Amino acid sequence: MNQNSELKYCQPWILQRADPYVYRHTDGNYYFTASVPAYDGIVLRRADSLAGLAEAKETEIWHKHETGPMSKHIWAPELHFLDGAWYIYYSGGEQEDAWKIRPYVLECRDEDPITGTWKELGKIQRADDDEFSFEAFSLDATVFENKGERYYVWAEKVGVGRQISNLYIAKMQSPWKLSTVQVMLTTPDYDWERVGYWVNEGPAVIKRDGRIFLTYSASETGKAYCMGMLTASEDSDLLDPKSWVKERFPVLKSDESKKIFGPGHNSFTVDENGRDVCVFHARGEETIEGDPLYNPNRHAMIMPLKWDSDGRPVFSFEQE
Repeated sequence: MNQNSELKYCQPWILQRADPYVYRHTDGNYYFTASVPAYDGIVLRRADSLAGLAEAKETEIWHKHETGPMSKHIWAPELHFLDGAWYIYYSGGEQEDAWKIRPYVLECRDEDPITGTWKELGKIQRADDDEFSFEAFSLDATVFENKGERYYVWAEKVGVGRQISNLYIAKMQSPWKLSTVQVMLTTPDYDWERVGYWVNEGPAVIKRDGRIFLTYSASETGKAYCMGMLTASEDSDLLDPKSWVKERFPVLKSDESKKIFGPGHNSFTVDENGRDVCVFHARGEETIEGDPLYNPNRHAMIMPLKWDSDGRPVFSFEQE
């Protein structure tokens, strides 16, 4: 049943679910996952419509460890179907070192990822000649394909003193290992990327008419959180930073009139009619009680993705 008409765009859709990721499988079913407020596990829900995800049963398919790696701050899971199997990419810290955040991957070879068995494949493996990747705070990985190649994009902090979160890209040898040394795509260059923290994170990719659009999120997780964008030709060398053009200003930011604050960490999918939509999280209040990271009121929302006359995405809270 097509329930798309029941969706209320740019309003809380799934409450208290940050970093939302939606995947539409080949059978038409939608899968939803996100960071949960306790940051203690990975959940999945499934429905035959986007609207149906809001009320769909949620199942925890993996729970954090008690100690050591993957025992704290389980963040930003993404569900992908690659080479005939299911994979979840996520990040986690350690009880003994909460900020030792690293990227990990789970695999499920059963047909149903909700009832199937998930196997831990451990930390993502860097390329054999890569000395740098995943040695520091690393998170928010996404995976996309182009021209028969698969790419892994993630955020990682570098620097002495003030830590700076940059976005990096590499080709993938397998769903759990990279084949090329990291290349930096973007660093926080502008004032709107440097509020509270210097941050580029949460990459997401959508392709259209020969171009690749890579959105990302910037600044601290409160009102200043916003989305930027890079653009490249699908025929270019995606491991060459010069192939990517960065927007000077955010493509989506807080709108007080709409009571939408800190929009970001998005993903892309299509509705039941094949129309592109952007899934993101945002807050409904401007002033946050307590530490923004541990305030649970980041809600998953959806907006229809518009395209301008030049074939570029337009992110707008205005509903049609």
